[in-house]
Amino acid sequence: MKHFLKETDFSLEQAQAVFSLAKTLKAERLNSPQPLNMQSWGLLFYKSSTRTRISFEVGVNELGGFPLVLNSSQTQINRGETIADTAKVMSRYLHGLVIRTFGHEIVEDFAKHGSIPVVNGLTDFNHPCQLYTDLFTALERYSPDAVDIASLKGKKVAFFGDCASNMANSWIISAAMFGMEITLTGPETFAPEQIVIDALQTDGLPVNYRFTTDPTEAAKDADILYTDVWVSMGNEVEAAERIEQMMPYQVTRERMAEANPDAIFMHCLPAHAGEEVSQQVLDSGQSIIFDQAENRLHTQKAILTKLSEINL
Repeated sequence: MKHFLKETDFSLEQAQAVFSLAKTLKAERLNSPQPLNMQSWGLLFYKSSTRTRISFEVGVNELGGFPLVLNSSQTQINRGETIADTAKVMSRYLHGLVIRTFGHEIVEDFAKHGSIPVVNGLTDFNHPCQLYTDLFTALERYSPDAVDIASLKGKKVAFFGDCASNMANSWIISAAMFGMEITLTGPETFAPEQIVIDALQTDGLPVNYRFTTDPTEAAKDADILYTDVWVSMGNEVEAAERIEQMMPYQVTRERMAEANPDAIFMHCLPAHAGEEVSQQVLDSGQSIIFDQAENRLHTQKAILTKLSEINL
């Protein structure tokens, strides 16, 4: 059974197929194929969501399936039923499962014990659907006709803020996978952790990211400047301390000016203007944040379609 739990679960060839299909699905949205016809897909949420829920619920529907939204707190998981038992039961009812949760081991356990494809809608370790969306959105700029992944090679990404976060991990893995350069910048206490190095080595990818506490150094020659919220769900208790530590790493108009003249700004949203990014940058012509948000729908439809083809 093929799952999509991490960025490298698709080969480069399969990733190219996903991006090419996303382009077609976006252009011909009202004529989407129906690979999920008569299928029921569960959308299991341990965390609240806007973009993930809407894009997957609409996407499954547009692919001909029925999306069933489930809140973990309203299932027997909340009363102690094991993931193993839950996965086995859900596999008797559903044709696939999207999970947005905390620990990465949760999606791994569902995949291990169930018999249906599992898609990682976000864990504390990574966010592969968002990252594939980000790459597709960048490809619309760099290779609009073919969305050719070869055009990503050598592009420099600068990631600002919490460099041990799930989005930072996803960017580190994807940069190595697609031949991009990446420099991450933030406080020393928020440097990338061993877990992402282990993931790279497990997949046979080079450990080629750079980390610096100097945001100017990171921004220099960057093609993509990326940031995410400084206080993720579950970290609210340390919000004030985090914000104080992170302020030197805010993406401002001045920071954008240190990058390449045609650099783009990306953010997976929701954004907190005045914290990780200024309102001026969010509103600027270099910001493509709403293209990213829209493309969650098209890219995830392509991911689900590719999984359905592989698992036939």
